[in-house]
Amino acid sequence: MAASGLFDTYDASPAFCEVLGRRYDPEIQRLFFKRLNKQTRSNLTRRKKRAEEELYNLGITFTVYFGDDTVDRVLPFDVIPRPITAEDWSDLEKGVKQRIAALNAFLHDIYHDQNILKDGVVPEDLVTGNQYFLDEMKGVDLPHRNYVHICGTDMIRDVDGSFLVLEDNCRAPSGVSYVIENRHLMQRSFPDLMENAKVRPVSDYGLRLREKLTECAPVDVDDPKIVLMTPGMFNSAYFEHVFLAREMGVPLVEGRDLFVDKDDQVFMNTVSGPEPVHVIYRRIDDAFLDPEVFRKESMLGTPGLMRAMKAGKVMIANAPGTGVADDKAVYAYMPEIVRYYLKEEPILKNVHTYLCRRKEDRKYVLDNLADLVVKPVGESGGYGIVVGPKSTKAERDEVAKAIRRDPNNYIAQPMITLSASPTLTSEGVAPRHVDLRPFAVTGKDTWILPGGLTRVAMKKGSIIVNSSQGGGSKDTWVLS
Repeated sequence: MAASGLFDTYDASPAFCEVLGRRYDPEIQRLFFKRLNKQTRSNLTRRKKRAEEELYNLGITFTVYFGDDTVDRVLPFDVIPRPITAEDWSDLEKGVKQRIAALNAFLHDIYHDQNILKDGVVPEDLVTGNQYFLDEMKGVDLPHRNYVHICGTDMIRDVDGSFLVLEDNCRAPSGVSYVIENRHLMQRSFPDLMENAKVRPVSDYGLRLREKLTECAPVDVDDPKIVLMTPGMFNSAYFEHVFLAREMGVPLVEGRDLFVDKDDQVFMNTVSGPEPVHVIYRRIDDAFLDPEVFRKESMLGTPGLMRAMKAGKVMIANAPGTGVADDKAVYAYMPEIVRYYLKEEPILKNVHTYLCRRKEDRKYVLDNLADLVVKPVGESGGYGIVVGPKSTKAERDEVAKAIRRDPNNYIAQPMITLSASPTLTSEGVAPRHVDLRPFAVTGKDTWILPGGLTRVAMKKGSIIVNSSQGGGSKDTWVLS
């Protein structure tokens, strides 16, 4: 399989490469070698620059905070797509659906009978003592027992090509706007690469999301009114809030645009008077959602939302209290959770996880910090992670102090060799580590967007793909 042109100097040896390695597929070879090798590096670089300028002009940015300063950035875009075969996608899809079914069963149980805690499968204090566990959700019945309506499951591929789950994002997973806009960008800027490619579409996400949210509306409502609730324009993901509201064809509201009447019905203020609201897709953290129940000083939420939800007058997605399910320590018990509720073996495996709350695990982690990746359980966005093999002694000493001070707040995992994908860099095409975040929406059943967000560690040798840490993204092609 001799490469020419753009791939002349490409060396996949630093890591398992999905395109050139053991998972090689004839269709992928045709798409990549025959089409990409017709391009020059300068031509692709020029088109990449124009594409990123278009993203910025369209306002497709995220906000990075530096102390009191904020900077709007475009997520770096790689022009070389990441292909996934239909066979691989089918396995992944089944695994994600299984996982979400188990997560919803777990959340319903811990807010009702708590059988999994009584049976000792998951430690009680790990759940009821969790910062995201809400006493206010106890005994609250939700349509279809569905708590996780929108989920982004972060996963990687190991050197043998197997998908492994890194974490479940069950609160307010972001990034789906990039999945759709990356595809639109490829269609506009690189039509020659996409011509006649048998790639499954992603543009119907908004319609699917609206359909699934409608399925979870209060049972006595024939034509439910859906809104997307945002903290406002200063939120780092505000672009995505605007994007999704437009894609669904629903109003974008802030907390001050809603009110709850004496009968616990939610209304939206409009120029023609109040209109009832039955479904709220919220992108606001639990703590700011309802100042009657949570932070009383919050100006972002709406007083009375929890009353309305408990009365069955409104559905909130994702449900308050779902954060327990994406806690990194609870993640370690997901294989047991799947077996407990579904009586099945997990289709997708976890990365082996050491819980520093366990004495024996903590000792192992402290003795092997140079070989492990240490993560705080409540952080997201790549913050607080210490990658042992790439850390300094001072960094390891600091995290060791933090673990001893608050062991419940830390987990550790072995250093996994993430798969790599060909990426256009300033030196040419080179392998860069990638992960994948498929997006699933659940109503009566679960539908998964065919593709998901492929995040790229743009820095050579880096395994941190988070946008806040300099990572980029690329279009994900699920071949049909």
